[in-house]
This record gives sequence, structure tokens and C-alpha cells, in this order.
Amino acid sequence: MMLEGKSGPYFSSLDSSIEILRKRAQEMIENINESRQKDHALMTNFRDSLKIKVSDLTEKLEERMYQLYNHHNKIIQEKLEEFTQKMTKIGHLETELKQVCHTVETVYKDFQDLCGQPEV
Repeated sequence: MMLEGKSGPYFSSLDSSIEILRKRAQEMIENINESRQKDHALMTNFRDSLKIKVSDLTEKLEERMYQLYNHHNKIIQEKLEEFTQKMTKIGHLETELKQVCHTVETVYKDFQDLCGQPEV
């Protein structure tokens, strides 16, 4: 067997096989890169879609929260009005009670003066 450069049929077949392997490797690398680009596009679309859905859900939640705030504010306002009315009524009753106490005290003193008994 003679080794003469790369002119023999063995080397020519080997060169052809190496070139085929090189082309296949390059195709595989290109396929992997294309697949990665598709994956990246898919993830970008997924992320964007998820952002939109989360944003929509957040808006709905915020809207519902404000509806609840408004409802509770109305209830609180009603209770505060009731409380204010009751406190006003208590103030009037307190004034009346003071007047009754003053009247009872005056009647008691007048009664003691009539009966001539010393105050205790």
C-alpha cells in the first residue's frame, strides 16, 4: 500500500465521509439554533400573554376591591350617622336628667324648709 498524498481511493472516500459528517454537524447546529429561536419566541409570546392576563386580573381585583371599599364606606357612614344621632339624644337626655336632678334638689330643699328640719 502506497501513501501518496490524498490521491488514493481510500483517502478520497475518507474525505467524502468527513465532508458529509461536517455538513450533518452544521445542519444539526443550525437546527438546534432554529429550535432555540423558536423556543425563545414561544417564551416571549407566553411571557407577553401572561403579563396581559395578570394585568387584566389585577385590574379586575382592584375594581372589586374599590367596590367593597365603597360598600363598606356606606355602611360605616350609616353607623356613624346612627352613632351621632344617639350621642345627640344622650346629650339631650343628660340635660333633662340634670334638670330633673336640679328640680328634685330644689323640691327637697323646699320640703326641708317647710318641715323645718336641718339639712344633713
